[in-house]
Amino acid sequence: MDGLQARLETLVAEVRAAADWGIPANYIPELAAVDPAQVGVAICLADGTEVSAGDARVPFSIQSISKVFSLAAVLGRVGDDLWRRVGREPSGTAFDSIFLLEHEGGRPRNPFINAGALVTTDALLGNREPRQALTEVVGLLRAAAEDGEIHIDKAVAQSEKDTADRNMALLHYLKSHGNLFNAPDRVLGTYVHHCAIEMTCRQLARAGRMLALLPGAPRLVSPLRARRINALMMTCGQYDGSGNFAFRVGLPGKSGVGGGILMVAPGKASIAVWSPGLDDNGNSKVGTWLAERIAEHTGWSAFAPS
Repeated sequence: MDGLQARLETLVAEVRAAADWGIPANYIPELAAVDPAQVGVAICLADGTEVSAGDARVPFSIQSISKVFSLAAVLGRVGDDLWRRVGREPSGTAFDSIFLLEHEGGRPRNPFINAGALVTTDALLGNREPRQALTEVVGLLRAAAEDGEIHIDKAVAQSEKDTADRNMALLHYLKSHGNLFNAPDRVLGTYVHHCAIEMTCRQLARAGRMLALLPGAPRLVSPLRARRINALMMTCGQYDGSGNFAFRVGLPGKSGVGGGILMVAPGKASIAVWSPGLDDNGNSKVGTWLAERIAEHTGWSAFAPS
């Protein structure tokens, strides 16, 4: 697309000049220590072109973006049986809230809030060892990105596990309602490790091609499954900021508290942005601003032709 590279470079320069970064996730010590003054963006286009700007080669913890790929793996393993245990509706509450889980009898609203992702991780585990389940998720990401240099940051995983009291409470509540089949410790360990997968914007944008169904992208999910995952990203991917993100950006997207956002323009592009500082909803402050500017420049939208 004409002028896209120059536009990305201009946007990154504007971000750095404004220096309004937000605050990294301060409840996970390893993430709290990340320098917030970083910004990267990468886009893979339908014709195979890849453009990037800023800190697009700097690895970061993808955190809840991994939930998209763990969901894809689970749906490939158990299919629609997962939806008996997890809903598909927006939560309207914080990603780690226990309120709706208590109100609705232990069935999480969707697979992207923490309670839903924990049930999905439980289904991913099945009767296997955690190492096998994690190998499947990392393997899926490597295959999607066509890049073997994607790994788990064990220090981030341990830091997250050490501060996971709220997630452990969610796990015990799920178990009390019969919606957890593995031991809470086992599920938590698997969950924090797939959230601690480390990628660059360039790798993440390449991994997202499978959901954008771009020509030449690895075909790792069916078109129907990609469409349904994209729908969940649109309605639930930014937690209780999902409606605002859809209004401002108009593309399916999934955020993570590491500051990344993966977005999909079906048939047109896969986009990854990263900046570690977060807004009040736990989404990247700069990343959301960048996403809006990119949508404005390209005209990409799930709601209008471009």
